[in-house]
Amino acid sequence: MVLQFLRWLGEAAFSTGARRELTGILGHIVKAYAAILAVWTVYAAVLSSIDVLALTIIFLSAMLVLVFLLIGATAKAARDKPSVADFCLAALSLVTGGFFVWSIPEIATRISLLTELSDAQRVFAGLIILLTLEATRRTVGLGLAIIAGLFMVYNLFGHHISGAFGHGLITLDHFVDINVYTSDGLFGIPLRVAATYAFLFVLFGTFLDKARGGDFFFDLAASVSGRSPGGPAKVAVFSSGLFGTVSGSPTSDVVTTGAITIPMMKRLGYSGTLAGAVEVAASTGGSLLPPVMGSAAFIMAEYAGIDYADIIVAAAVPGLLYYVSIFIQVHLRSVRLGLAPLPADRLPNLAATLVNGWIFIAPLAVMVWGLLEGYSATYVALFGAIAMVAISQVRKSSRITPRMLYDGLAETTMRMIGVTGACAAAGLVIGGITMTGLAAKFSHLVFLFTDSGMVLPALIVGALVTVLLGLGMPTPSAYVLAAVLVGPTLVNEFGIPLMGAHLFLLYFAAMSAMTPPVAVAAYAAAAIAGANPLAIAVQAVGFSIAAFVIPFAFIYTPGIIMEGSTAEIVAGVFEGSLAIISLAFAAEGFLKARLSAWVRLALVACALVLLAQSGWIALAAGAVAVGLLVMSYRDSALVRASNPSAAE
Repeated sequence: MVLQFLRWLGEAAFSTGARRELTGILGHIVKAYAAILAVWTVYAAVLSSIDVLALTIIFLSAMLVLVFLLIGATAKAARDKPSVADFCLAALSLVTGGFFVWSIPEIATRISLLTELSDAQRVFAGLIILLTLEATRRTVGLGLAIIAGLFMVYNLFGHHISGAFGHGLITLDHFVDINVYTSDGLFGIPLRVAATYAFLFVLFGTFLDKARGGDFFFDLAASVSGRSPGGPAKVAVFSSGLFGTVSGSPTSDVVTTGAITIPMMKRLGYSGTLAGAVEVAASTGGSLLPPVMGSAAFIMAEYAGIDYADIIVAAAVPGLLYYVSIFIQVHLRSVRLGLAPLPADRLPNLAATLVNGWIFIAPLAVMVWGLLEGYSATYVALFGAIAMVAISQVRKSSRITPRMLYDGLAETTMRMIGVTGACAAAGLVIGGITMTGLAAKFSHLVFLFTDSGMVLPALIVGALVTVLLGLGMPTPSAYVLAAVLVGPTLVNEFGIPLMGAHLFLLYFAAMSAMTPPVAVAAYAAAAIAGANPLAIAVQAVGFSIAAFVIPFAFIYTPGIIMEGSTAEIVAGVFEGSLAIISLAFAAEGFLKARLSAWVRLALVACALVLLAQSGWIALAAGAVAVGLLVMSYRDSALVRASNPSAAE
């Protein structure tokens, strides 16, 4: 009964409008509009000297038109044509956007809070806020729209609250001025990232998909891991991880690679729940694995002032360890359940796969070169997209034709609809937080819960708040909210280094995509697997236990994120690797045979010590963990030799 209520609550709060596939003349017009918008966005982000505020104003205004034409008001809305109300909202978006575009020179030169707003500016500011909230509701769900609305209510009426969380009077003009007519609110960092870095990386991913790069990633994964027990699940881990580094979206990764891997696993004897859980865990990790890491990494670079190249260097080892943990757990589960490898006729040859797929590796190499040369993320994505189109011409089967180029430009714009809605709403939240000083006041709440100001309790509270903020939201939105609410407290009040604090929040923002009760990625997998989404989410969390533990090492063992001396980095990577391996065996409780409860608890204890300590203490914990695994392997081998059935 409780599970049914939670499922209903999740569907009611986070269901989105029906996605339309327009045909006929209207379909051609909308597609051309989307392609033209993509060309303009690339030009404005890379070649134009247009003001950043003007860029985001034009981008949001143009995207709102597409939202109301392509996304229905409810999940049951017509999927073949917009309603009269949708046409009206699209037209209103066009008129509102026209006003803001026409007003760009005045907006750019006015003095915030000193230049009085005109009646027209008040009216159109109200309109674009309401249109943004409705667009957010349609694209992301009611949850984020409600959160943005609650922050707006707090901004306007929080002066009636007494105590630490009250604030001074904020008039309606003050609220509108900051949120709409500056770059601190609606047109702030999240939307700026959506209109530059994120758009161009999605463009690269779209071109990669058009050239059939997804088939290459699947064949590469299958050739490497398909022969071992649980081969289909391992293929899902590899392929989803590889594809996720480009897409950066857990939900889109699930529906893209999961459409292949989940049915394949089910055909070979996997339960729908297990197949869905493996796919969700593997797809969610795509937001954590460089080089793309979703648009959240770009927002982190912009908001925290950390160079993007430094972020991907810091995130490389933890991201790889996340997949090592999932791979070990999937292997152990497959051995325990007796799950078969891929059939021999489904196994591609590794050498042939690499020879045929070099055209998909080359653009990634170009992007890595761009990062190493110090180019911005915007240029790196553009280099990758251009290289993909150019290199695809060498092979007919992967060639991106002019028609495919046109389709890819339009498809990129349409893929950005959901991200744009989420980022715009997040901008409203940030504007409200800036005005009220809520981020600084959050430290009061953390100290209230932690009592003594100790770092570990503060980190636990910060992790819980980030997951709660992220329920039902895209990873970028969840990270933005956590960064402005929790980030300053961790950095300023507890002295946690900037990189460690924000990477910590980014991890838990990503994990919110599969954390019950909402678990949007699990709901996406459930539709393919035909299983209960909450059951999928629970198993996915079990497979992803490393991602809930390893972020604490960013603070206690910073060598794992490449901070410190060479010796500290080597020690941090070694200790983190051993800790994650120990956790994986403890989580599955199996090594040739079932592990006893005391061995599993001891492995967890050793892993926690390895992540939190260094020097001789960590060395001793590592020795104990290795000893336990060796002893368990030897004992289980003896059990299997004397009585094979007892090992199970």
